[in-house]
Amino acid sequence: MGETALIVGAGSGLSASFARRLAKENIRVALASRDTGKLAGLAADIDARCFACNCSDPEEVDGLYEWFDREFGVPTVALFNASGRVRGPVEGLDPIAVREAIMTACYGGFLVAQGAARRMLDAGEGTILLTGASASVKGYPQSSAFAMGKFGLRGLAQSMARELAPKNIHVAHFVIDGGISNGPDDPRAAGKADDGLLDPDAIAESYYQVFRQHRSAWSWEMALRPWVEKF
Repeated sequence: MGETALIVGAGSGLSASFARRLAKENIRVALASRDTGKLAGLAADIDARCFACNCSDPEEVDGLYEWFDREFGVPTVALFNASGRVRGPVEGLDPIAVREAIMTACYGGFLVAQGAARRMLDAGEGTILLTGASASVKGYPQSSAFAMGKFGLRGLAQSMARELAPKNIHVAHFVIDGGISNGPDDPRAAGKADDGLLDPDAIAESYYQVFRQHRSAWSWEMALRPWVEKF
């Protein structure tokens, strides 16, 4: 059936760029999101298939993989790109909203990675990629919920990388340290130097190169930031 890809948490930014990069290599792409309506244009452009899924619900993730099994087979590469964010001072945060954010960013990552790993173990190969952020390694003020989710996702990636690499499954985590550009009219670019925001196509190219790494030189983590970003 050729190479196949599953992207969970698909949208119009980084995941769309990665989907297009994979499609250029004739890799069949499946896109999963809570709202698949926003993916119609991308799916048409690259001949991708879409599946509606809440990644923090085990039954829905099971349904996603059962569908993928039938339509695509075993994923060659799976990308978890979903995220949950609640901002505000810790004393004023809504506990229910915080729980939902952590369930999406961290528990959802576990469910998606577990489903991919089960299939890749049977196949004897595969790549699992997880999208992190600055908050994966540094907790910022008024961003405690985001930090908890991203710290947890990084821990998952590190543990899985050590466990699965000897079984020929490559697990890699990406620290996206900076804002991702939404295009030439992105207001956040005002006052920044040229290329002061991360270009999603450039990020996608880095993801693709990690996906294609030879197993004699695998990396488990890559940090990406604009040339002007402090760290």
